Amino acid sequence: MKGLILAAGRGTRLRPLTHTRPKPVIRVAGRPILHYAVENLREAGVEEIGVVVSPETEKDIREALAGYPVRYILQEEPQGLAHAVAVAQGFLGPSPFVLYLGDNLFQRGIGRFLGAFREGVSAVIALVRVEDPRQFGVALLEGERVVRLLEKPQDPPSDLAVAGVYVFTPEVFPVIGDLKPSARGEYEITDAIQGLIDRGKRVVGVEVEGWWKDTGRPKDLLDANRLLLEELSPRVEGEVEGSELTGRVVVERGARVVGSTVIGPAFIGEGAVVEGAYVGPFTSIGPGARVVRSEVEYSILEDQAVLEDVAPRLQESILGVRAEVKSRNGLPRAHRLILGDLSQVELA
Repeated sequence: MKGLILAAGRGTRLRPLTHTRPKPVIRVAGRPILHYAVENLREAGVEEIGVVVSPETEKDIREALAGYPVRYILQEEPQGLAHAVAVAQGFLGPSPFVLYLGDNLFQRGIGRFLGAFREGVSAVIALVRVEDPRQFGVALLEGERVVRLLEKPQDPPSDLAVAGVYVFTPEVFPVIGDLKPSARGEYEITDAIQGLIDRGKRVVGVEVEGWWKDTGRPKDLLDANRLLLEELSPRVEGEVEGSELTGRVVVERGARVVGSTVIGPAFIGEGAVVEGAYVGPFTSIGPGARVVRSEVEYSILEDQAVLEDVAPRLQESILGVRAEVKSRNGLPRAHRLILGDLSQVELA
């Protein structure tokens, strides 16, 4: 069985963070989101993996996955998930395959869905119960069998939303070939699955165990960061001097923590500097980032971000690559910021 990760999307709901980089390369708990997708596939026994990229995302995706033996497949125009599958048909060939949306995170991996794939089943889809199904593809089940699938219905037939993993046989390709664009001008994977159902094929729905996150919005990224940090194992490989580390804290090789307090779960990346600072729970500090004479918690600082002389604390914030926040005078309240790459903010 082969694996196909989709990473060609523009991530418009995450702007300004995604103005300069694709969403799947953003770090949560210290690692690009894409790493979790690749490793979930490998842990499930899928070794041959393709990644669908666009001309805009290819460079960043290749850099994020450097060292992973994956094959890159170019989708020239963003025409939907089903179109991305069709573009990859040459790579997938006659094998069954796992389709994995590159911005999704699964606490317990994807082995459960592959385990439900057996002879006589044309597709397996991951399902999760949600409060507002109108924002998702929604499935109606009879037993384990999916009998109807709708994309973002205003009157959902159930609370079972389609999560970001699917298992298909090659039977899906002729169905995709017959698809018409949806109202938003895309070839929808939900329409392809409904096409399988309409042709009498067996489609099985399997509920997600543990948590699942679609990292489509800033608050989703922060929540995913929190959930992953909760599973952190403490590890100190960098330099810690005159500082107090409490709870589950990772200090990677080359990082320096000087005269600071760090309360876990927290992650401090390779080459980062934390000096005279307070780093609170659920904070990830990326490689080469600097937190100096500042307070931060429940936040994500990307590679080489800078937080300097900012107190009271920064919280519920995301700073993009090389974004800078500096203050000449403390303000009497917390700050909340979502800054894209290379942004600069001076608090005065």
